Amino acid sequence: MKLKDLTLKEFLDMSAANEPVPGGGSNAALNAAMGTALTEMVANLTIGRKKYADVDERMRAIAVEMAVQRSRFLEDIDRDAEAYRLVMDAYRLPKETEDEQQLRDAQIQEATRWASQVPMEVAERAFSLLETMWETLLRGNPNAATDGLVGLMNCRTAILSALLNVRVNLGGIQDQSFVEEMNAKCDRLEKQTMEIEAKAIELIKTRI
Repeated sequence: MKLKDLTLKEFLDMSAANEPVPGGGSNAALNAAMGTALTEMVANLTIGRKKYADVDERMRAIAVEMAVQRSRFLEDIDRDAEAYRLVMDAYRLPKETEDEQQLRDAQIQEATRWASQVPMEVAERAFSLLETMWETLLRGNPNAATDGLVGLMNCRTAILSALLNVRVNLGGIQDQSFVEEMNAKCDRLEKQTMEIEAKAIELIKTRI
């Protein structure tokens, strides 16, 4: 059974167990999925209400976008776990001969590179939704504004958590140009994510 198909209790029990999967990367993807769900809820609570007729069409589009992304983030829960398993499989390869050692080293590099790319994809995709989440807070039903803020904060957690998983894998990658590029992306995404979250928190403080 896929991780995404577990009940909430089963997933949490597995996360708490003495096994590395599901770990931080899978939980980052789950946080992103929760963030999209809450933003979709705000949009749905805005749709069809005369008071918000001027944003009805936009909120319908946002609801659809968040539903699509929620499904993708759920898939990422298992993608991240699989990426980790590939790294572990590479480390288990034999290394008795020079040829075996070279093959093992190459496989470790390839798997570790992939294990950094998967959470980066999650982080970048989650980041791309922050402005839409901000727009939903700004224009959506204010009665659900705090729910929407929690969704944005879930998304922030997803981004920062995924980027931590990127960074921890970069430590084992020998391609320095790749490492520098990924670290620069991490720095930029972390900074901009925190700025958007701070802006959103201040907005909601004025509405409660």
